Amino acid sequence: MTGALSDSPAVTPLHRSVRDEWIDANGHLSEAYYVLVFGEATEHAMAHVGMAPAYRTETGCSLFTVEAHLRYLDQVLPGERLEVRTMVIGVDAKRLLLWHEMTAGGRLRATAEVLGVHVDIPSGRSRPFPDGVRAAAEARLRPVPPAAGRVGRR
Repeated sequence: MTGALSDSPAVTPLHRSVRDEWIDANGHLSEAYYVLVFGEATEHAMAHVGMAPAYRTETGCSLFTVEAHLRYLDQVLPGERLEVRTMVIGVDAKRLLLWHEMTAGGRLRATAEVLGVHVDIPSGRSRPFPDGVRAAAEARLRPVPPAAGRVGRR
């Protein structure tokens, strides 16, 4: 995946409060809800590059997650306020690579590296991004964090 790095605005952070029903028997955020919040962050990033929910209706296309790597670094406790910062760290004709960092109380709690493929939903086949979507993603490219690089290997 290629593209020039830019100083243009990145994706705005996503904020979520931890709900009581997200807490497991160990008294902290259940792993399923890390995935839920990171999924919301992916949808949030999609909107920033021109793939808001209306995009699916208008084009019949969307971004399908094909690979993800999560790191659980610290507990998330009941009532905490989560912030997820997202960076575009790769883009090519059909793929978008995102890096999410989840923090609470100023501490990094988890990361997710997510590889998405642009798919024509009716056919179920990959399709190149429209030029405007690819350009918007490329404008948000950031350097790959040192902990990234776990997805996309064959």
